[in-house]
Amino acid sequence: MAGKTATGKLKTQDHQAGALDVAAVRRDFPVLGQTVNGKKLVYLDNGATSQKPQSVIDTLTRYYEEYNSNVHRGIHALSQEATERYEEARGKIASFIGAASEREIIFVKNSTEAINLVAYGWARKYLKPGDEVITTETEHHSNIVPWQLVAESTGARFRYLPVRDHSAPFDIDGLRSLITSRTRLVAVTHVSNVLGTVTPVADVAEMAHAAGAVLLVDGSQSAPHMPLDVVDLDVDFFAVTGHKMLGPTGIGFLYAREELLDRMDPFLSGGDMIATVTMQGATWNELPYKFEAGTPNIADSIGLGAAVDYLSTLGMDRIEAHERTISEYAIERLQEIDGLTLYGPTDASLKGAVFSFNVDGIHSHDVGQVLDSEGVAVRTGHHCAQPLMAALGIGSAARASAYFYNFEEEIDTLVDAIRKTQKFFS
Repeated sequence: MAGKTATGKLKTQDHQAGALDVAAVRRDFPVLGQTVNGKKLVYLDNGATSQKPQSVIDTLTRYYEEYNSNVHRGIHALSQEATERYEEARGKIASFIGAASEREIIFVKNSTEAINLVAYGWARKYLKPGDEVITTETEHHSNIVPWQLVAESTGARFRYLPVRDHSAPFDIDGLRSLITSRTRLVAVTHVSNVLGTVTPVADVAEMAHAAGAVLLVDGSQSAPHMPLDVVDLDVDFFAVTGHKMLGPTGIGFLYAREELLDRMDPFLSGGDMIATVTMQGATWNELPYKFEAGTPNIADSIGLGAAVDYLSTLGMDRIEAHERTISEYAIERLQEIDGLTLYGPTDASLKGAVFSFNVDGIHSHDVGQVLDSEGVAVRTGHHCAQPLMAALGIGSAARASAYFYNFEEEIDTLVDAIRKTQKFFS
């Protein structure tokens, strides 16, 4: 996996197969070949959702055409194959992130559900008045609101690390000053969905564990883009949404240490998460099924397994290296534009391929609309990060976010489209 320096900068290892052939890779993605408003599509909204390779699309089709059936229930051939493929996908995910056991992978709808599972199954059970939950001002709402609700229901104290300089590296010293003997949970994003700032997770884990706290990491913006090893990172919980990493929508996973899962209460109850039921009570199924109530999202789980296959074949080290090159180029080109404010670090080794910006005198929604007329797809708005927007003193921003199938010429198209936007509104 990629190593980290003491400052949290990423160090990319070269893949033995060499650099990505982006032109060849793009042919695997049907969506990328189309035109929008008469212009060739430039898809730079990968932070919201990634496009899907043909192999993932075909996997979904095969499930419904060839072995559509429920899992863990039937003894007939279709059910047996569906179960095998479903559990095979779980194993692929465990291997992809370096989990010690498949039992530590829980299928959920998305990162939001994964975080809420921890909030309800662990935090509400173990937190008490006076305990502390610490997060940061850079988080997605999904890693803020559940902890606010937990604090309200348990009497725990909700604390957060403020943003002092959006262009600086992650404030590891600031976080260290917040952690006390009362800290029970630290919840941080691995890569900010607005600033792109990379959190030195291993360092945070060391501080949290030294205080006796557990660490939850929102990996929504990291799992698709860099090599991961949750054991090396020493995280306790790791939440991932599948649709940002080539998978279908409505599927994701929670990694959690097995000993923590054993002690947690179920988040949802009902079919398949039980071992026995009487009219006097119930006992729970073994891991991971204790947390997978009802008929699961079978097709999309298998589809996520196919996405993991695709990413693994490309090599996450090569993906990370390519995106580093794109980031360096995008930062350089965007900084050439007079009247454009770029948020987040300008050192590509400190951030993911996320570029949030505003243009003087033009609302971000207007920027996005003109860019769309030029075939360029970006995100606009508050990006489900209103506390961060407030800290930056803005109401919204435009955000371009790249993936391994983007190339430098598309950044040029983005820059040209921003300049056209400025001329249009001048």
